[in-house]
Parts: sequence; C-alpha cells; structure tokens
Amino acid sequence: MSTAEYTVTGMTCGHCVASVKEEVGAIAGVTDVAVDLPSGRLTVASAAPLPESAVTAAVKEAGYTAQPI
Repeated sequence: MSTAEYTVTGMTCGHCVASVKEEVGAIAGVTDVAVDLPSGRLTVASAAPLPESAVTAAVKEAGYTAQPI
C-alpha cells in the first residue's frame, strides 16, 4: 500500500472535487482518493507507488494543476 499527497490548484466547488476524484480514481491501481477543497489537498492511496506524472496528468485532464507535497 502506498499513499501520496498533492496540492491541487484551481478547484472552487464540489463539482471540481468530484472531477478530480473521478479522473484520479480511474488510474490503474488506485484504491482510494480523498480531496479536501479548502486546502486543495489530494491524497491518493494505491496498491503500489504510482508515477507522479500519472497523477498530475489525471488532475490536468480534470482541468486543474497538481504539485506533490
């Protein structure tokens, strides 16, 4: 089990959170996705470590940017 945290910028509402969760949750191996809107924190749990580029690309697909913490 692996966990990684990112800061997502550009989210302003619950729909934003849902979009990020949907895109990141679609990455193979992801077991849980948590997004905190006020802080912009994204926590991704996976069976094995994920490439940082996979997570940032998924967040970009949702329309936002992510930086690892």
